Amino acid sequence: MTQTLAQASGSFAIGGELTVNRLGFGSMQLTGPGVWGEPKDRDEALRVLRRAVELGVNLIDTADAYGPVVAERLIREALHPYPDGMVIATKAGLTRQGPNRWTPVGRPAYLRQQCELSLRNLGLERIGLFQLHRIDPEVPLEDQIGELKALQDEGKIAHIGLSEVSVEELQAAERVAPISSVQNLYNLTNRKAEPLLEYCEEHGIGFIPWFPLATGKLSEPGGPAAAIAQRTGHTPSQLALAWLLERSPVMLPIPGTSSVAHLDENMAAAAIELSQEDFEELARAAS
Repeated sequence: MTQTLAQASGSFAIGGELTVNRLGFGSMQLTGPGVWGEPKDRDEALRVLRRAVELGVNLIDTADAYGPVVAERLIREALHPYPDGMVIATKAGLTRQGPNRWTPVGRPAYLRQQCELSLRNLGLERIGLFQLHRIDPEVPLEDQIGELKALQDEGKIAHIGLSEVSVEELQAAERVAPISSVQNLYNLTNRKAEPLLEYCEEHGIGFIPWFPLATGKLSEPGGPAAAIAQRTGHTPSQLALAWLLERSPVMLPIPGTSSVAHLDENMAAAAIELSQEDFEELARAAS
């Protein structure tokens, strides 16, 4: 059987059960400006989702807050009924008051309501990975995770994930329910979540880095990423993704885009084999 491009990134079993290709797709950029409203080009957004599946993507990350609900409904329109093995990872816990405005709400009744709405908007009977988008500081963590555990026990979600947490918060959540993934800001130039990544590696927890393509000054003319890209025939963004995939076997990058051409470029990173020298040079330069 011919290997898809996404399969070249390797695989990871979320919660030891849901096996996905490690290079996935994030749907946030399919919405309007400020992650608000409908996409500028709806047909292209649908083409992007279908092309991702053609390339072997079977982990698609979304959230009720993207649009809000716009991204989830686009995913359903483009892909339902879903291919075998497709994992839709969605989130709840951030409310929207306008473009680029996000407010945490972690009341148990609200999280349950949003889970039910995501099931409906995505056309699912069970959500593969349901993530707490942010911990609400006004609500005890035990109550927020406890409600997700109740939804899991009822069969409405398979696995629980967290987003933007510390090691200590992850450990506190684990005392309430098994946690299968975390999603934190992490890329070549921002590795503040390194202790969390190391904890995830030690415990077999999937690590989903958001904003994975950042290369900063590394990509400027004469910079190390630009130099390696010129020598290897890749783009700095492709190198940034290849570096993440090389960095850890639990790493699950989800680069997003609203363009099929950009999607194709991103996914080509799955097949890049960085030399140890290039991997270390990029790591040193970024630090």
